[in-house]
Amino acid sequence: MNKLTRSDLYSLEQYTEMRDEYRSKVMAHKENRRLELGDNLLLSFEDKLIMQYQVQEMLKAEKIFDAAGIEEELGAYNPLIPDGSNWKATMLIQYPEVEERQRQLTRLIGIEELVWMQVEGFEKIYAIADEDLERDNAEKTSAVHFMRFELTDDMVAAVKSGSAISAGVEHDNYQQTVSPLASNIRDSLAGDLA
Repeated sequence: MNKLTRSDLYSLEQYTEMRDEYRSKVMAHKENRRLELGDNLLLSFEDKLIMQYQVQEMLKAEKIFDAAGIEEELGAYNPLIPDGSNWKATMLIQYPEVEERQRQLTRLIGIEELVWMQVEGFEKIYAIADEDLERDNAEKTSAVHFMRFELTDDMVAAVKSGSAISAGVEHDNYQQTVSPLASNIRDSLAGDLA
């Protein structure tokens, strides 16, 4: 998949004028890319449109308009765009109460390695998590993890021809399976593959 370049971005002035309409478009798009695994775990699948929005928002918030600053933001967000043979997601561990969240984060150490996707007829694909930096320690895991699910050529072909996709997590303290994924999510993820 193509990565973002400076030529894909709007100037701060252009973006400010179109921001509300653009934001509505991105939020509607994101609804087809959100997968809840139970009540407390959300996978938000990233793609080029979502990353462009993130970059535009950062440039606006930080008032970045110089080439070096723009390239730095592109360098931070481009790795989250799928490469045509994978899905990339941000995983959020969500508990509304702070104390409960802290307690659960100590119970869920290693959960990021136990999240999986499965194309019908194939083995589960476990997440490759947090390639950018370590996000847990001996006491607790992070509430946010970045993950990549790498597919074989045969899996890609199967998804492109309509095979169902399932997902789940197999941690001792948190198990959940969604099988199959809703068609809107399945179809959106199929679009990430070359």
